[in-house]
Amino acid sequence: MASTEGNLALVDSHCHLDLNHFDADRAAVLERAGAAGVTWLVNPGIDLVQCRQALALAEEYSGIYVAVGVHPNSASAWHDGVLDELRELARHPKVVAIGEIGLDYYWDRATPAQQRAAFLAQLELAATLGLPVIIHSREANDDVAAVLRAWVESDSFRGSPLAKRNYAGVLHAFSGDLALAQEAYSWNFVLSLGGPVTFKNARQLHALVPQLRLDRLMLETDAPYLTPHPHRGQRNEPAYVRLVCEQLAQLYGVAADVVAKQATALAHDFFQVEVRLGADDTIRHAVTHV
Repeated sequence: MASTEGNLALVDSHCHLDLNHFDADRAAVLERAGAAGVTWLVNPGIDLVQCRQALALAEEYSGIYVAVGVHPNSASAWHDGVLDELRELARHPKVVAIGEIGLDYYWDRATPAQQRAAFLAQLELAATLGLPVIIHSREANDDVAAVLRAWVESDSFRGSPLAKRNYAGVLHAFSGDLALAQEAYSWNFVLSLGGPVTFKNARQLHALVPQLRLDRLMLETDAPYLTPHPHRGQRNEPAYVRLVCEQLAQLYGVAADVVAKQATALAHDFFQVEVRLGADDTIRHAVTHV
């Protein structure tokens, strides 16, 4: 059974603190994250404006890192100049990935062709820069898998700096089956799970989790979205990643600190972030001003 005793050192591998949902109380949100054990977090971009906003936050708080990218729902404005701007933004020392990128067939905010063009261009950028990718897939798993399968087998990927890293990407908010998970492992991808794993009606996901490799699993909130139980219906925030950790521990039948240590070690390796913390700093790092 899961244990919640003692401090857990956690990483929220995917949240959007730059969004205006947090404008009124962002500092308090970070304070609560630190108190819950969040040592650092990653804020992926959605479009160029929000990439810049995320970088501004990362310059203010030492525990915030950034992925730069154009979300598929923002792909209607894609053009070659966007790629050039992303390349420039990615030079920032706190950029640790390209994302979030992918395909989304649930919303009708960009055509599949526009989404695919942006997706392919950003995959090539990630390979060139040697940065892992954060993949968004909603009602598009088959097409996302086909794109990624071709990408990791391409000469441009195999000859890139990214191919030399331990991990090439993460399937964020994983919604696939065991077959997709196992194929993703063969691509040197990892998975991440968040609030939906705590939903009482998520029976298929509950059954799937124990079959997934714990050593290839990161934790996330996707805040302000996908709020875990018992806060469902409210705004999500990074502190709630602890609830995800505790639920996963129950599903795996291990202590919460086992899940936390494994997921946090993976996040450090995946993003190649080295955070040197003293015993008194562990739960406060996320709110430290640079």
